Amino acid sequence: MRKQILIGGAALALAANAQPTLPSHPKAEAQALDLAEQAISLRSVSGPGNQTPQVAALYKAALVAGDFADSDVTITPVDDTAYLIARWPGSDAKLKPLVISGHMDVVAANPADWQRDPFKPVVENGYLFGRGATDMKLDGTLAIASLIELKREGYHPRRTIILEFSGDEETAMKTSAIIADKLADSDLVLNIDGGGGTLDEKTGKPEYFTWQGAEKTYADFELTVTNPGGHSSMPRKDNAIVQLSKALVKIGAYQFKPELSDLTRSYFLTAAQYEDPEIGAAMRAFAGNPADARAIATLSANPATIGKIGTTCVATMIDGGHALNALPRRATANVNCRIFPGHKPADIMAELQKVVGDPAVSFKDVTVGSVPNDASPRRADFIDAVHDAMSKVYPGVPVFPSMASGASDSMWFRYHHVPSYGASPVFIKESDDFSHGLNERTPIANIRPAIDYYLILLPALSK
Repeated sequence: MRKQILIGGAALALAANAQPTLPSHPKAEAQALDLAEQAISLRSVSGPGNQTPQVAALYKAALVAGDFADSDVTITPVDDTAYLIARWPGSDAKLKPLVISGHMDVVAANPADWQRDPFKPVVENGYLFGRGATDMKLDGTLAIASLIELKREGYHPRRTIILEFSGDEETAMKTSAIIADKLADSDLVLNIDGGGGTLDEKTGKPEYFTWQGAEKTYADFELTVTNPGGHSSMPRKDNAIVQLSKALVKIGAYQFKPELSDLTRSYFLTAAQYEDPEIGAAMRAFAGNPADARAIATLSANPATIGKIGTTCVATMIDGGHALNALPRRATANVNCRIFPGHKPADIMAELQKVVGDPAVSFKDVTVGSVPNDASPRRADFIDAVHDAMSKVYPGVPVFPSMASGASDSMWFRYHHVPSYGASPVFIKESDDFSHGLNERTPIANIRPAIDYYLILLPALSK
């Protein structure tokens, strides 16, 4: 039975700005929401009781019922999780496949901290509430429902379409790496866990849409100072905690050389108009001259923009000493870096060693679940297809590229030199983005236009 959907004011503004002349797809729209609610109710969190395999089974059942061959949808267990790969064979086997990439797992959520149980989905005031509503179970079911709708309408791709969902993107990314290895010969990846649209905070209307063409490389460096220790009543100058602290102060005060790429230049020049005047002016100035000291100072002072102008490294954990009345024999700290595309972690670690300038401080790369990756090329076929789909679904809404500060499954494909682009069609207010946080929610008015977007975009890239 199709559910009645109550839409709030902000969601109505979103729906009103979608192109009303496009045909509706009621079966796909109802299926996307129903599947999302079922998926949210499954606690797909790493560790004991992980229900990611059950999410995979839910998705497979929907795909098979939607005319995918059972043998073309595989679920592979890995440790306490699993990953799913579904293939829609194209008519030309010589063409490399188009991949749609997402993940099924979510971050942990304590029901006691939420206003609603995070694993009991609720539709209220135009929003779907629940862990995964934004990151990224609704995104996943929108893609599933859209592919099934394309089959229902009789579409036959020339290029094979592969839909894949990893099972531990939020943690170790072991399945993410496995999938990218298996699909390393793909033509292009649409990462539906990245990119997306921004809604105006006051009106709720679509403000702009960005596709993600790059992300920064994640790295963890462990700093360690050791010495013989001793009795605290006989202090020495070479105190491990003090030496480590001095090193961390130097790193905290250090700024890597600001950088600009073609992609970030395009982002700054277009996004500037949506920022506060001071930030917007600095973005335009930096795009024109990445050595502009005043612009650098302004953008560096803003947590939302400092990560867009270069590599950042911050201390995130510290541990030292073994007794209250003893000199520390050992002190360690973790420095987490988000590295601008084009740089290797080893080079960044070497730069930090020069900044510290103390041979007593040893450095070790302890990164887990990450690999270096450069920006994807600005492929005209992808960019044109996204612009065309958005212009038909949200006429007049600006579309431009962006770079993510965080890591996603795109990293693993880019490591294999497969172009990957964040291209989620979901629009949300910045103030409503509670991914990984409390009371996660997403406007359900996204459902119809998101399906319209996929029904235009996917054929364009698989013909």
